[in-house]
Amino acid sequence: MRSQATYGNCEFSYEGVVDDICALNWVDIAPACLINVAWAYYYFSVQFRENLEIASGLYPDDVRLRKLDLDERDTDNLSPWPGVAAVGERMNHDEFMRRTLELTTITKSRRRGLEAIGQSYLARVRAMDNISRALSIASYEDGGLEKVFCAILKAQHWDNPLLRAFKHFLTEHIRFDSDPERGHGALCRHLTPNEQVLPLWTEFRQLLVGAAPELAA
Repeated sequence: MRSQATYGNCEFSYEGVVDDICALNWVDIAPACLINVAWAYYYFSVQFRENLEIASGLYPDDVRLRKLDLDERDTDNLSPWPGVAAVGERMNHDEFMRRTLELTTITKSRRRGLEAIGQSYLARVRAMDNISRALSIASYEDGGLEKVFCAILKAQHWDNPLLRAFKHFLTEHIRFDSDPERGHGALCRHLTPNEQVLPLWTEFRQLLVGAAPELAA
């Protein structure tokens, strides 16, 4: 039996954190801050890929996870995109994001600051237990990230190469996840996330606000 609500009207606390992220000031975010969000998301995408690798290792005979893995790693489902991916080019999704960040130059000091925030985030996530990290995949793919991506897309300005590529990444992932029967959520919801994934979502929120403090203004 699932636990009772512990965060507002949500069944699990992590769902409240998802709502908190969606309620950040996405509509008024400036382009420079949105670039910082893209940097933050790159580090999230690294831990997502690592968590999927962990889940695949824990459940090597799970055919649904294998299908999800094929859609997230060494895949051409984000290709092509100018300056990032050639026609039919296969790559992990975090590699797509890494290349996306190179489309717009930022100052060295700003880059160092964002890298420090991202690496600190990865260190904290990597210190978490493997079961929680594996379960997080279902919380991400079965509605959580779709809500967050829809919130980010409320931003008004996407008028440089980096942000256009980031928008492509977000809109395509909404498409990947949104089909209730054949989407990515359907491939992993049997993992059944619970309160164990709360720290991962809390760290994600802190990562976003740390990179773009204006979101919480």
